[in-house]
Amino acid sequence: MEGADRKAKGASDLGVRAASAVVMLAGAGLAIWLGGWVLTAFIVAVGAAGFWEFSRIANAGFTGGARLAWTAFGAIYLGLAAFVLAGVSAQSLSWLVLIISTVIAVDVFAYFFGRSIGGPKIAPRISPSKTWAGLGGGAIGAALAIVLNSQIPRWLCEWREPGYAPMHGGFATSCSQYWQPHAEQYAALIGVGLLIAIVAQSGDFLESWLKRKAGMKDSSNLIPGHGGVLDRIDGLVAVSILVGLYLLITSPQIFGLS
Repeated sequence: MEGADRKAKGASDLGVRAASAVVMLAGAGLAIWLGGWVLTAFIVAVGAAGFWEFSRIANAGFTGGARLAWTAFGAIYLGLAAFVLAGVSAQSLSWLVLIISTVIAVDVFAYFFGRSIGGPKIAPRISPSKTWAGLGGGAIGAALAIVLNSQIPRWLCEWREPGYAPMHGGFATSCSQYWQPHAEQYAALIGVGLLIAIVAQSGDFLESWLKRKAGMKDSSNLIPGHGGVLDRIDGLVAVSILVGLYLLITSPQIFGLS
């Protein structure tokens, strides 16, 4: 009977998780599709929810000056990520989609590589499920996401404009505006993917360490079956800040700086 009860509970939990995931994806997708102030408001709301959870963890895990310091850090940490995501989405949704899809790819590939290969853990006391194999898988996933995000627009262009067929080793101007990586660049993409995977998992480790200090399993129970908002965006926050630093150097006009 106990085994049957556990199976029933597991099936029920899976249903709740699936329903919550559908609602989250639908909400995020609708906000991205509508764009404008709706998307900005959605990003701010998610960031605010994440900070509320971060402050709860800081209050439970620290006292005195350390509590104030970690709360201030959380405000800056979540605030910077929201600023970057709102800034890039106001200029081009392609950057927002790239950031989100790359983080998702890191999570998915890290999960499957970690489960299928296993092997040594990265930091078992902080996050027992994270393995070096998973990190490698996350790097591959990130690289694939970058390639797909860069190539899909070119493929669509060539499909819509069959007249722009390959000519003399290249494409006509209309479709050649899209980047087409050469063979030697794929190794560099794996390196970029590895950096993104490390940063994404570092965001996960940071939250896991803070929750252990606070004696908390989840950052909150805002999302049925998934825990809190911060549990879902920990990697996204860290990667957003990394991308923001890159864009600040290469394209400061995106943030109104030039």
